[in-house]
Amino acid sequence: MSLVGHDVPIHAPREIYRGLVERLKGDEHERGALITTHKIDLFEACRDLFDRIDENAQLCGESSCLSKREGLLWARATDPISAGRSLREFLPEDHWRKTSGEVLCLGAGGSAIAITVHLIKLAAAAQGPARITVVNRSEARLQSMRAIHARLNSALNIDYIENVDPRVNDELVRSLPPASLVINATGMGKDTPGSPITDAAMFPAGGLVWELNYRGELPFLRQALIQSAGRRLQVHDGWRYFIHGWAAVIEEVFDMEISEERIARIATLSEGERPART
Repeated sequence: MSLVGHDVPIHAPREIYRGLVERLKGDEHERGALITTHKIDLFEACRDLFDRIDENAQLCGESSCLSKREGLLWARATDPISAGRSLREFLPEDHWRKTSGEVLCLGAGGSAIAITVHLIKLAAAAQGPARITVVNRSEARLQSMRAIHARLNSALNIDYIENVDPRVNDELVRSLPPASLVINATGMGKDTPGSPITDAAMFPAGGLVWELNYRGELPFLRQALIQSAGRRLQVHDGWRYFIHGWAAVIEEVFDMEISEERIARIATLSEGERPART
């Protein structure tokens, strides 16, 4: 067995995505694929090439995993699974019941969709936050996310804000109640430079900060770490989310189960292989 990577530009032409998927589908020796940055674009370009699409992929309009079962090519969205596993590692099960914390998600791409879908399902079981606010530069992405959320028929309060000004994001962060969760799902600090907030932003007291990036300059992570002691923050980067993402795909592609104990061991062993923060 070998792992082979394919790097393509962000928002690559449709033909590139289709060529990769057609090759995977036609080669009996290729078992499947993990998809990172291109989950939505690849799914939209190749929907007709998939023999089966799982419930999460249908709901989210993306695929993070391609796998084969009995000669059929499956498109699966494993990110809601990975998001749930990652959140359980640092978010107490009764956190939302015991606090008035809300969620501010900066970004509306594939990871943001997966995380908010998971949180909405928690809210439906009376185990989620009372409000989610999503901010994104593109109104089109927000509309896509809104449509996905609408399919869940949730009564949860969700605000969708189109914004490109980090100072507006500062105010949104500052207005959050204590114990809220702030997520950087923009890709800024990794795929593009900068941070969605300025150094003037004030994180909620006793809050949780989740920087989904785990490599690059990571200014958002540094901004949170500077305030971590004074504001009593729990600050997490995206490394464990990355590991859970790989594990969920490996389970699907190779039709196996990876225990929580083995995930913890993989995380420990992989610490020395983490990409350097620049």
